[in-house]
Amino acid sequence: MPVSDIDANTQFPVPAGVFAETVTSVEHYTDRLFKFRITRPASFRFRSGEFVMIGLPNAEKPVFRAYSIASPSWDEELEFYSIKVPGGPLTEHLQKIKVGDTVLMRKKPTGTLVNDALLPGKRLWMFSTGTGIAPFASLIRDPETYEKFDEVILTHTCREVGELTYGKELVSQVKDDPLCGEFAQGLRLYSTTTREDYPFMGRITDLMKSGKVFEDLGLPPITPETDRGMICGSMEMLRDTKATLESFGLVEGANNRPDTFVVERAFVD
Repeated sequence: MPVSDIDANTQFPVPAGVFAETVTSVEHYTDRLFKFRITRPASFRFRSGEFVMIGLPNAEKPVFRAYSIASPSWDEELEFYSIKVPGGPLTEHLQKIKVGDTVLMRKKPTGTLVNDALLPGKRLWMFSTGTGIAPFASLIRDPETYEKFDEVILTHTCREVGELTYGKELVSQVKDDPLCGEFAQGLRLYSTTTREDYPFMGRITDLMKSGKVFEDLGLPPITPETDRGMICGSMEMLRDTKATLESFGLVEGANNRPDTFVVERAFVD
């Protein structure tokens, strides 16, 4: 196997075409969710909303999984938001990382949840469940998002109230951020739960179909003339939200064919 280096913390070689970066912080939110930040290679470039393949130097052939970059393209570090999966080939080990540990990252970012994949519009809806909020954590911290849209609505649906914390902290920090806080006053967060009691409850697709989300936010129903959408979550959520947006007249786009909504189909284990 071609190698580029030997990781100092292990006896395993680092594969060619892979960055070996250092963990700078780790924060656990619940027994299922955590975020971590790593150093950013000087040569690494990406568009806010893209994902990369990451792994750990703990095997001769490391396991890599797709992770959305939660930090914006201008950040000096890279942030990731992860679920903990018991027995997961990567997350079983990733959830135990500490400051100073090494994380592997392949060099090519990609993804469809980027501003360039959408036609211009007035209002951008970001639909997320669980750790699907990660690419939007990048986009809402990027001034370009607010240059392209007058309003940004981030929806975040989780099973339990504690799982909403990352999104709430994120939006609060964005509005106070010296770089994009001035532009982010049009950013709104709509959090819902599906199991634990909360002021707003239900799947976002049901809330769109009933019209409750529009009533709660004081907004008109989605139309292709003014609204754009981005979707990131479980396979079931992607399918149902895609169908709901299509029922409003929106059309799925891509990097090479911008349109009125886009879907990210990359997942962690």
